Amino acid sequence: MYSLRPRALLLPAAALAAAVLVSGCGGQDATSSTTSASPSRPAAAAPTSTPSPALTITDPWVKTSEKGMTAAFGTLVNNTDTELTVVSGASPLSPKIELHEVVDSGGKMVMRPKKGGFVVPAHGSHQLAPGGDHIMLIGITGKVEPGAEVPFTLTLANGATVPFTAIGKEFAGGKEDYQPGKGGMDMGGEDKS
Repeated sequence: MYSLRPRALLLPAAALAAAVLVSGCGGQDATSSTTSASPSRPAAAAPTSTPSPALTITDPWVKTSEKGMTAAFGTLVNNTDTELTVVSGASPLSPKIELHEVVDSGGKMVMRPKKGGFVVPAHGSHQLAPGGDHIMLIGITGKVEPGAEVPFTLTLANGATVPFTAIGKEFAGGKEDYQPGKGGMDMGGEDKS
């Protein structure tokens, strides 16, 4: 025979459990989290984001050289909403660094200091390449051999600095000559590296 007694007790017990559960949740603040970590599994730490530097340089390299002058190249990348301007550079390899451009002067390609520096548009890039804009190292104090790691620091118009390391690389692509020539720094001469 079946007894109704146990079933009759189950309904009030279930109602009581529901009431306790609802009243336990009712005191919770609406802004608090409804998830909690179990005692055997600690809560995950909140992810931290490292802000991107305002300016970075990708694939930086320096043309190998025995003495005199050489140049550094790469792509300047602006990670901000505003235009950035590189106004100077420094390296322990050279007592004097200039930001250079290559321009046509009377049918002859010559290098000269870039007035105003390198302007990198907001969320854009500015390429430093042989035959174009580059970082000129004048009077280098040691050899630049393939694979050498050369530290640099660029300074922006807003005073911020951007450190990077460029790798020594052999390059004779456009017969660039980063040694002084007559009437300026000649790009059209033979490569003396």
